[in-house]
Amino acid sequence: MITKRIIPCLDVRDGRVVKGVNFEGVQDVADPVAMARFYNDAGADELVFYDITASHEGRALFTEVLKEVASQIFIPLTVGGGINSVEDFDRVLKCGADKVSVNSGAIRNPDLIREAAMLYGDQCVVLSMDVKRVGGEFRIFAKGGREDTGIEALSWAEKCVALGAGELVVNSIDTDGVKGGFDLEMLEAVAKRVDVPIIASGGAGKIEDFIHLFENPAIDAGLAASIFHFREVEIRQLKEELRRNGIEVRL
Repeated sequence: MITKRIIPCLDVRDGRVVKGVNFEGVQDVADPVAMARFYNDAGADELVFYDITASHEGRALFTEVLKEVASQIFIPLTVGGGINSVEDFDRVLKCGADKVSVNSGAIRNPDLIREAAMLYGDQCVVLSMDVKRVGGEFRIFAKGGREDTGIEALSWAEKCVALGAGELVVNSIDTDGVKGGFDLEMLEAVAKRVDVPIIASGGAGKIEDFIHLFENPAIDAGLAASIFHFREVEIRQLKEELRRNGIEVRL
């Protein structure tokens, strides 16, 4: 049985970890380097680092903070924010990232996924999807959830996997930060269309939410931020409870 992964997410703005609700009302949380070190020691399977305003502000990702984070951890690190070219992939990988997450850059130029996959391998290319319901369909949003692209999310996931995306982070804007549970309907719809690992993001509020998430065998990982940042859920406690419920995790 494939083990399920638990992945904390560091949303970084101006060199600090922040957190909001439905992508709004962002508040300062902590220093990213100290937090990365904490999660490395707390039993996280991987870590995701997003420079959440890089795309919106049209600038490159913070490399100095990233280098320091990468130097402090021994678990896989996925990095995103302001990734618009294969040169951005190269720069982030040289800073210590294991995988690179692309969102707005792929929306502008889907061929970036193919180019990056050819250079670095499918396993290195992560498509991050910020998805919200609009008029009865799942719609892709860009620039940190600020901009409705008009792109239908399920066909977009299929297209990007065909181009070479080796993993999807499916983030529900509707449930982000609300702590009412993952968006199981959206995740199931995506899982029916692709055959690559899916990381669920947005909505985790308690241990039971992860148990319900992994009832769908197609979901490979659960990603969360605030419940881990504020110690509402401890990762080792979560994993022990998952194992008690027959869900295989790395302890």
